[in-house]
Amino acid sequence: MEAQKEALQRIISTLAHKNDEIQNFIETLNQSLKGVQANSSSVLAELDDEFDGLYSILYEMKESMTSSIKQEQAHKTQELQNQLSQCNNALENSEELLEFAARSLDIKDPEEFSKAARQIKDRVTMAPAFRLSLKPKVSDNMTHLMVDFSQERQMLQALKFLPVPRAPEIILQDCLVVDNSVTISWQMTEEDNKIDHYVLEYRKTNFDGLPRVKDERCWESVDYIKGNEYTLSGLKFDSKYMNFRVRACNKAVAGDYSDPVTLETKALIFNLDGSSSHLNLKVEDSYVEWDSTGGKGQENKIKGKENKGRSGTPSPKRSSVTSRSPLMRGSRDRFTGESYTVLGDSAIESGQHYWEVKAQKDCKSYSVGVTYKNLGKFDQLGKTNTSWCVHVNNWLQTTFAAKHNNKAKVLDVVVPDRIGVYCDFDGGQLSFYNANSKQLLYTFKTKFAQPLLPGFMVWCGGLTLTTGLQVPSAVKTLQKNENGLSGSASSLTNIAQ
Repeated sequence: MEAQKEALQRIISTLAHKNDEIQNFIETLNQSLKGVQANSSSVLAELDDEFDGLYSILYEMKESMTSSIKQEQAHKTQELQNQLSQCNNALENSEELLEFAARSLDIKDPEEFSKAARQIKDRVTMAPAFRLSLKPKVSDNMTHLMVDFSQERQMLQALKFLPVPRAPEIILQDCLVVDNSVTISWQMTEEDNKIDHYVLEYRKTNFDGLPRVKDERCWESVDYIKGNEYTLSGLKFDSKYMNFRVRACNKAVAGDYSDPVTLETKALIFNLDGSSSHLNLKVEDSYVEWDSTGGKGQENKIKGKENKGRSGTPSPKRSSVTSRSPLMRGSRDRFTGESYTVLGDSAIESGQHYWEVKAQKDCKSYSVGVTYKNLGKFDQLGKTNTSWCVHVNNWLQTTFAAKHNNKAKVLDVVVPDRIGVYCDFDGGQLSFYNANSKQLLYTFKTKFAQPLLPGFMVWCGGLTLTTGLQVPSAVKTLQKNENGLSGSASSLTNIAQ
């Protein structure tokens, strides 16, 4: 019966997962249908604009060339008309002179004839007919203004849609997720020497598999990538996965996106639990600061809130103080006395994890480590057999020590600006590093019997927490080397129950 139930449960889980995939695909198809309509309208409008532009240019060119022809026609017409008018005047003058000369032949008086002959000679000398060019000033040829648009017509007939690059293909086996960086590699399925650059788009998600249309985060992009590989570095892995897609672009247009890929970007994410911190600590999500006057003021606030609570009116401010999970919220009393402590709001129950802490330069005293949930409200980190930490004391003189079970081992190293914490729950190791140089500071080796909570103590100063970090590759290498040596904390090592 139990075996059948388990088998049925697996079938139900498989069907639910498949239904989720189909629903996501339906949303993708609906989104694509809307995209087809919108993009078709857009390209049709662009096509109209382009042809309207061509029509406008052709019309302007026709008007300009027509004007040139008409100007040439007017010029030649004027020149020929002027020359024709001059010829008519010369011909009229010549005919009159010819008639006068013919009449002079009939003159009998020698003296009159001689006088007429001299007049005819003078008039002939000055006659326009003999000073007139009988060659047309302009030709009637207009062939220099003829056109032949056969080549342009062929060009117009060759008009076609722009060549669009094909979608690239992301090479999944060459993609790399390491040190909070992601390297994406891709290739073109066919050679295309007209590709100018690529665009890489990515987004964070908490869903495995194909990207969802209705995801909680928007795509971000990196443009003008010249090569076939790109590395996104300095990422905070505050989601389980990241989606990636690539498109190729030529000088004119961008092609389709590649098939998207989803890469796992899992890392420990937690905030500080302000609901159980010491009253002298001002706690934000990833920052804690000592406040010498905070205790009294916060006590008064809490008393006031308790009184309001008795009257049946909950305090809205109280309900929004922290984002702790229901499992953690209200499960412990506030730290008090000299235990200026705040814990993380997420428990570590398995796996390898890493986070970093940076102290203010003037911080007098602080501790960084882990503890079981049963750390008492008066207990201090490192002074119980269920807590492990490194402690920095800058009061009067600087001391740096590893602490566990009320024992301390002085560390003969310079206190780094940032401390990296590496926790291998299953392997029973807690190591502290110089976060900048990845120098190993100290390692606790034990067997963790209960879930761990990150723990922090601060006095006269402040601490800034950074989570969402993968275990750095340099730390992984050092841990392998460390595991091959004898324990570095034998004097402080035990099995905590």
